[in-house]
Amino acid sequence: MSFSESQSNTVPVQLPNGAVVNVEVTNTGREDVGFNVKQFQPVADVIEGVVEMIAAPIRKAKPKKATVKFGMELEIKSGELTGVIVQGSGKANLEITLEWEAQPKS
Repeated sequence: MSFSESQSNTVPVQLPNGAVVNVEVTNTGREDVGFNVKQFQPVADVIEGVVEMIAAPIRKAKPKKATVKFGMELEIKSGELTGVIVQGSGKANLEITLEWEAQPKS
């Protein structure tokens, strides 16, 4: 089954705990989306990699509070579900907020 470039479809995705959730996937026109159950682990691996990449420098900076936001779309590549970091609100793919408190003077 082929779809136009602007269509999105819902595909069943199995989470690591065995639960199946339907996920909206945008068709890029390069490959059929397919409707067999996809594994979520490749997407979880992308999320884990992004978190690890960002966490090390944040730990080094030692803020009191850190917030990281990023947009992610899901697509099918070579028959596998994968995560793609996309531009969300604002002008950046990653939005990182770090907060520190001034140390009281003795």
